[in-house]
Order: sequence, then structure tokens, then C-alpha cells
Amino acid sequence: MRTALTDLVGVRHPIVQTGMGWVAGPRLVTATARAGALGILASATMSPDQLRSAVREVQSRTDAPFGVNLRADAGDARERVRIMVEEGVRVASFALAPSKELIAELKDAGVVVVPSVGARRHAEKVAAWGADAVIVQGGEGGGHTGEVATTVLLPQVVDAVDIPVVAAGGFHDGRGLVAALAYGAAGVAMGTRFLLTSDSTVPDAVKARYLAATAKDITLTRAVDGLPHRMLRTEMVAELEGAGRLRSLYRAVRRASGFRRISGLSRPGMVRDGLAMRHGKELSWSQVLLAANTPMLLRAAMVDGRTDLGIMASGQVAALIEDLPSVAELVDRIVAEAETARARLVDPPRPHRPEPGPSADTDNQAAAPSPSGA
Repeated sequence: MRTALTDLVGVRHPIVQTGMGWVAGPRLVTATARAGALGILASATMSPDQLRSAVREVQSRTDAPFGVNLRADAGDARERVRIMVEEGVRVASFALAPSKELIAELKDAGVVVVPSVGARRHAEKVAAWGADAVIVQGGEGGGHTGEVATTVLLPQVVDAVDIPVVAAGGFHDGRGLVAALAYGAAGVAMGTRFLLTSDSTVPDAVKARYLAATAKDITLTRAVDGLPHRMLRTEMVAELEGAGRLRSLYRAVRRASGFRRISGLSRPGMVRDGLAMRHGKELSWSQVLLAANTPMLLRAAMVDGRTDLGIMASGQVAALIEDLPSVAELVDRIVAEAETARARLVDPPRPHRPEPGPSADTDNQAAAPSPSGA
């Protein structure tokens, strides 16, 4: 299934596995790359040395293209870019729009730049700065997300830019892929669907929580860091929503200390990163600290399996997912479903009209119509 995305990054299928913190590690990315889709390593929850090791681990397992997701506002963003260039990473993905200078630096090194955006104006901006493609996430998507549905946002962006657009938010099967292509997208990006595979390292108890979720169990909250964040409604979410400012500040400081030890960030560095995530919004200090150490809340669930203490970012599509296939099985299934759906659009099935059968009477005469005309 060749599209502008497959031509741009060199994969076989127009499917992207997004860079989810604590989830999109070498194992999941390798499985995705081998399946012919584009896997994205999540680097925000890695130290620079861990990022280099993760890149080399994927490269030791497959020759297929893959990418790395970066936080453009992180204090060490340029160091991570340098690592990517030195290690020959094919694609740079960004959770936030990178600067014009950072895009130019990556493109000069031959790296394909694919920022993620949640608004048309942001897509227009990064396209003007030289981005090679853009991932557009509608409000159905998991994690930090916007308020505009994919079906409204996607055609806006497709009409506004002349670079490949990848649709995210609400996709999990081949029907969705065909729908995205019909809107003019060059492919789809999925997070929750790849999280719920047998190649994902997320603990089984956490996966079970996702599989059991209904649409009403997936909420959009600002209680975690002051920004709209879509996730499963859990005990921790309820506690954060009901906690007072002082209690929130205490918990934020405690978790910030834990993430600082894991990430190697200094205390000023964590505060700086937290402030960078405010994006002009009025956040309390507890929210600023939570913004800097949200990875610890994710880690509690995605690594430690503590569904009671962690948060579980989730797209609304979790309510439609019922199984845990391997990544290879998932990609093959999506492509097969897409081919079937596309064939039906080109040559829709005709209504079945049974041929008249022989008469049941002894004279072999044509049967008379029934009183109802059936």
C-alpha cells in the first residue's frame, strides 16, 4: 500500500507506531519495523546514553527504518539530535513543534522531520519551516491532546499544507486507514493499538485494564499537569482531581525527586522543563512540577504495573480493542482489512437476489405468487 509516507520514510505500510513514554522501547519499535511499519522510539523517558543504547539495540535487530521522538522544548534536545545524527536514525518525530533552526539542523543531516500537531495553524507553521511531513492528532487521541475531532481537524490540515499528513486519534483497524486515506492523509499513526499488543512490554495487569475499558472509562482531565490529558479513569486520576493544592504540591515534589534520579536531570533543569510545558498557560507550581515529572506517573503503571498509583494515557479507541495480537499480526490484519474495504468502495457488493426455484406442484407449473408478493 504505497503512499507519500511510505515513499518518504522507506517503509512498506503507511502505519506509524507513536513514541509513547515507557512503552515505545527497542522491543516494540523493532517489532514494528520488522512488520513494515514505522516504529518510533520514545526518548523523553531515557537519558541521552540510554537513547544511544536503544537506537543501537534496534539497529542490531533490523535494517528497516525507524524514528526517535523528541521533546523540542527539552533542555538537552540538541544533544539528542546529535546522537540521532551520529547513529544514523532515519526519522525525527516531535511531540511539540520544533524550532525552525532545529528542523534545518536535522534536514541538513538527512533526517526526515515529522512533528506532531493538534491544530491547523501549527501544521502550517512547521510546513513553512521545512518539516517533511506532519502527524495530526485529533481530540480522540491519548495523552496530551486537543479538543477538535480527527474528522474535523484532518481535512483542515490536508487542505492547508502540501506535505504528507499522517492522521492520529481514533485509529485501530484497516477501515480507519482507508477512511484516513480518503480524507487525503498519507497514513495513520496509532499509540493505544500498539500498546495493546503482545510485543508491548506493558505489564499484563495494565493491558487487562485497558481491554476492560468502555468509552465512559476514558476521560479528559487537566488534573495531572494543567493541560488536557486523555487517559483511563483510575484511582490516581480521581485522587488528583480531588486533591487540594498543598497535597498536590507535596506529591509532585516527591515524584519529581524520583524522576530526577532516573533521568539525570538537575532540579533547575526539571523546573525549566516544567515551565517550558506551560505554553503560556497559568499553572500552579504543583502543576508545573507535575508537568516535569508526569513520566513518573506513567512509569508507575507502564513499567511497575501499579494501576492504583500511575496514570494510563489512552485514546478513546481503547473501548474498541479486545485482543493482544503480535505487532506483525496487527499490521498484516490492518493491511488486509484496508484492502478489503478499499475493494468494496471500488466494486461494492450487489444485493443478493435468489433465482426462482422449480415449482413444488406435481404439474411442474410455475409457482403462483404468494398473497404478500414475496
